Amino acid sequence: MPLKFFLKLYTCLIVLTALVLILCLVLFWGVNSVRSQSWQERFPEPMMRWLASVPAPAAHYPWLGSFYDFRVIRPDALAPVVQERLAYGQVVALASTLGPEILVQNTDDTVLKLRFREVYRDVAEATALIVRGHLSALLPQERDAAIERLSNAFSVQLALLSEAESLPESDVLERVSERGLSYYQASQDSAAKVLIRLDDGALARLQMPPPFNPRAWPVMLLLVLVAGGALAGALLLLLRGVDHNLRAVESVAVRIARGEMDARVETGESQLVSRLAATFNSMAEHIQRLVGVQREMIHAVSHELRTPVARIRFGVQMIEDCDNAADLQKQLDGIDGDIQELDELIDEILTYARLEQGGPVFALHESSVIDIVRQVVSEQRLIHTKVAIDAVVPAEAETWALSDVEPRYLHRAIQNLVGNAARYANGQVRVTCQLDEHTCRVDVEDDGSGIPEEDWEKVFTAFARLDDSRTRTSGGYGLGLSIVRRILYWHGGQAFVARSDELGGARFSLVWPRKKAEEREEPVRP
Repeated sequence: MPLKFFLKLYTCLIVLTALVLILCLVLFWGVNSVRSQSWQERFPEPMMRWLASVPAPAAHYPWLGSFYDFRVIRPDALAPVVQERLAYGQVVALASTLGPEILVQNTDDTVLKLRFREVYRDVAEATALIVRGHLSALLPQERDAAIERLSNAFSVQLALLSEAESLPESDVLERVSERGLSYYQASQDSAAKVLIRLDDGALARLQMPPPFNPRAWPVMLLLVLVAGGALAGALLLLLRGVDHNLRAVESVAVRIARGEMDARVETGESQLVSRLAATFNSMAEHIQRLVGVQREMIHAVSHELRTPVARIRFGVQMIEDCDNAADLQKQLDGIDGDIQELDELIDEILTYARLEQGGPVFALHESSVIDIVRQVVSEQRLIHTKVAIDAVVPAEAETWALSDVEPRYLHRAIQNLVGNAARYANGQVRVTCQLDEHTCRVDVEDDGSGIPEEDWEKVFTAFARLDDSRTRTSGGYGLGLSIVRRILYWHGGQAFVARSDELGGARFSLVWPRKKAEEREEPVRP
């Protein structure tokens, strides 16, 4: 995977994660703002309705004014929306700089207002003070009924403590002895309790409902669903684009299967799919080229096979008219030569097809290029006795003679070039090795008529023959140089032709890297 694509994808994931977190935080804050406002109105509601049901609550509970800024106000001093809510019997919580203000409409249409610093603790202590006053005014035998009534009215759990093991910690007892009540809480999220000491010394415990929990499971479930939905939406958008591009690749594949070999995938902006499209297009071009080569081969092979087959047929017919053994042997030798020519042609075709359509599995290993060149030269000297074939190896080249090659195929490539040069030379062929630390080069030169510059690329085309000195009469099938180029391609090198400056004829050159790369990309096909 390219580093640029990885960094881009990683950045997108970081940005997406940050956006999802911001969305969840905003949602968490928004939902809890509404929940907190609702809780601030629901939690003190039992106590506020109790105060609204008591005639002259300021007189009954004189400590309300000093502790909680208790006031009785007119409704017209409030906003219309607040007045409307109070008229419907709702408890309203208003934010202020000194703390939340809790409002409830009284029976005489006035409004009772209390201000708390901490709603949960202040409401718990205020409820405990109200309960303490009522229970202290009753006889012990009357308190059970009153406890049940007060528990229902304030939506709390109220009970008298009679067993020593149910007493709280010593510091709570110290505070209750000093103030008459003591607020304590096991943890921030647990329900608060208030220990109350009545006037006769009896102890009662009041347990409040749980405090406001901003991390309640419905909220967390909502956040999980929102985060999952956002991630699913982003993934859907990403996969939608990928799916669209993959469908485009699929469509082009179907078109190619129908025979539209020139169909190609349009590369988009997505690096992931653009690389796939580029690879697919490269494959399509390769397939198109192979199909074209196959058609050319079928046409050329059918043409090349006609001549020897026709000669064989003619020879067979001539055998019937032979009157003596000498003529019969002459025709049989001709037929044998034609069969040999067919065998060589088939071998050339199979070699070219194997190299052209994927190539052999080259097992490159270290071999001496100079030894291969000298072996080819010695072999060709025996075949072409009328031509002087020389191998030129500079002394410095001996140091770099070893190269990663496939000896059999490299031998074939050099042999094709030397054999061609010997056929077209007037009398001299020279094979030169130029080797260094990085590159191997083998030049095959002759003193023949050479090749016109405009035909330098044409000679490497399969079944190609020139109209000048290198003609059908010189032998060959037009595959030798094509095989040479393909062999050099699979070695990661190139084969090209030019004019020999010294001998005046053609100069064919083979160039390839001396050592194979560890992770070399496939070279561009010629």
